[in-house]
Amino acid sequence: MAELRPSGAPGPTAPPAPGPTAPPAFASLFPPGLHAIYGECRRLYPDQPNPLQVTAIVKYWLGGPDPLDYVSMYRNVGSPSANIPEHWHYISFGLSDLYGDNRVHEFTGTDGPSGFGFELTFRLKRETGESAPPTWPAELMQGLARYVFQSENTFCSGDHVSWHSPLDNSESRIQHMLLTEDPQMQPVQTPFGVVTFLQIVGVCTEELHSAQQWNGQGILELLRTVPIAGGPWLITDMRRGETIFEIDPHLQERVDKGIETDGSNLSGVSAKCAWDDLSRPPEDDEDSRSICIGTQPRRLSGKDTEQIRETLRRGLEINSKPVLPPINPQRQNGLAHDRAPSRKDSLESDSSTAIIPHELIRTRQLESVHLKFNQESGALIPLCLRGRLLHGRHFTYKSITGDMAITFVSTGVEGAFATEEHPYAAHGPWLQFKLPKEYSWPEKKLKVSILPDVVFDSPLH
Repeated sequence: MAELRPSGAPGPTAPPAPGPTAPPAFASLFPPGLHAIYGECRRLYPDQPNPLQVTAIVKYWLGGPDPLDYVSMYRNVGSPSANIPEHWHYISFGLSDLYGDNRVHEFTGTDGPSGFGFELTFRLKRETGESAPPTWPAELMQGLARYVFQSENTFCSGDHVSWHSPLDNSESRIQHMLLTEDPQMQPVQTPFGVVTFLQIVGVCTEELHSAQQWNGQGILELLRTVPIAGGPWLITDMRRGETIFEIDPHLQERVDKGIETDGSNLSGVSAKCAWDDLSRPPEDDEDSRSICIGTQPRRLSGKDTEQIRETLRRGLEINSKPVLPPINPQRQNGLAHDRAPSRKDSLESDSSTAIIPHELIRTRQLESVHLKFNQESGALIPLCLRGRLLHGRHFTYKSITGDMAITFVSTGVEGAFATEEHPYAAHGPWLQFKLPKEYSWPEKKLKVSILPDVVFDSPLH
């Protein structure tokens, strides 16, 4: 639950924002991390020392449901000559460490990230005659913050968020999000570490799919070239009724060319998926995917979890040879492209299910498997094939309803335990699947072969 008030109005847990005329007593009481971010806000908006704020009535660290203590809302005049319309600028406070006393975030020093290392921003086009900013973006930001706090996974520029609903609960086509660096907010060095600012950009379903099939940064660049779809500052217009591909059909050609040249940098998704070993009798559960200890289903071991997480990380390294980490990797710090490390394994389970010691799980070659996907997950299989495997990379489905994973690997991926001779291999509940170059269904009298382009370029094919 939240309330709307000017940031200078006294609240139950926070003193007024220290502006140029703020009393020294207030400045000394003001949380240092909050003060540092306010300093960056005052640099951009010196004429708005006390913007409207959506404030969590009961703070997260007091048991409230909203992780963000505040969301400030500024009026930005834009720049008509540069195709930047007037808009509302929303800035969050709470994903970074505001207090430095471990009430929310563990203080780890001044050199690393503060808290999760970032705050969220959002730019919403101001409607004609609108005198006050809508407050729904604050709840949207709280929803993203809840995901970050609950999963302890961070965002980075180029990430996408499948929301599957109009961001403002209207009939708008803007139903998903991309994330990018805020074009005006500069990184801030606080007493508790560095804070960067990631801007939410509302997009249509077709634009989200293109970001998945190619990459988020590429779609963001296209959005910047279309003024009514975002423009240079990627301002969201909830009234936009056309995708960038409907506005400029030539942009689809650029996406197709990018997929063909670059592939996709989406290396995996959390999905509704499962797999069964059809080469074992149903009653034979020994060392199978569904092995149980007592009545507890087996979980992915910590080392398997780490390896799958590294698989997803390595997928971002699109200019290097794809390598799956070894079965027994040492724990690594940091992510590809200097992405801040997650403070928790995104693939860990908090359930009480039993964990089999990693050393007792052997890798098995399977003769027959059954892969199961829901419709949304299955729709990503062409992306897996065209955007990943065709470019010598890998793609992982991690189940959101159970502790299992399915990784598709190509011939160019090193470190995989699935091979050409044994294309289906399992390590506990983690299945690796190496696509064969030839598919044959004798009972249907059908054979399909995957051949290099050079074969079709020959006049004798």
